[in-house]
Amino acid sequence: MSIPAIAIRSLGFSYPRQEGIHFEELNLEVPDGIRFGLLGPNGAGKTTLMKLMTGLLKYKKGSIRLLNHEINDHPKSVNKLFGFVPQDYSFYSELSPRENLAFFGAWYGLSRTEIKKRSEELLEVLGLTDVGDRFLGTFSGGMKRRVNLAIGVMHQPRVLFLDEPTVGVDVQSRHAIIHYLKGLNQLGTTLIYTSHQLEEAEELCEKVALIDDGKIIAHDHLAALLKEHRQDGLEGLFLGLTGKRFRD
Repeated sequence: MSIPAIAIRSLGFSYPRQEGIHFEELNLEVPDGIRFGLLGPNGAGKTTLMKLMTGLLKYKKGSIRLLNHEINDHPKSVNKLFGFVPQDYSFYSELSPRENLAFFGAWYGLSRTEIKKRSEELLEVLGLTDVGDRFLGTFSGGMKRRVNLAIGVMHQPRVLFLDEPTVGVDVQSRHAIIHYLKGLNQLGTTLIYTSHQLEEAEELCEKVALIDDGKIIAHDHLAALLKEHRQDGLEGLFLGLTGKRFRD
């Protein structure tokens, strides 16, 4: 059997001296090579779990293994195995895309030759070649999202975490990003994705886990969940399992 991309066992976590999201005995497994969606309403725990899986938060109970590496115990050894595209922009606005890619490429340990080759590849495929030397502060939201994505995949990670990667973008940029992500997955990269864009999630994800109040309430291939709950689409499934009350 292949090693899962992510294996979470009996995870326990809570924010110190704060009310809100906490996990108790949470278990989840994401197979290697799949397009996986982690979905749920606001405040359900998606972003917190994403931060735990990428080592941005530390857990005191249970285990999270990324490609069989314990996240808490071996952060340096796993840094090159995964990429993270956060909801907040993770670049320097006063620099150009090429300068940002050079900086992060060096941080990942790439050589100058690798940085130049990889930068040009990403600028081309994400439609940024012509603006590669402009300051990012002048860019539209869609262009910034594409740069954010390029930085996250600069080192060709085996697992890519995506937290709302298309929020606030135009239709063209969303199409370009989703098309690129599908191609990346076909080359073997595991995608772990969260978003409130349910139509987009339905298009992208093969398997999903619905999370609410820090608990996994459904987890299976999307087609199987739709059949089990007698729903025609992900929105109906989502509302049926999480309810229609407002979430802050």
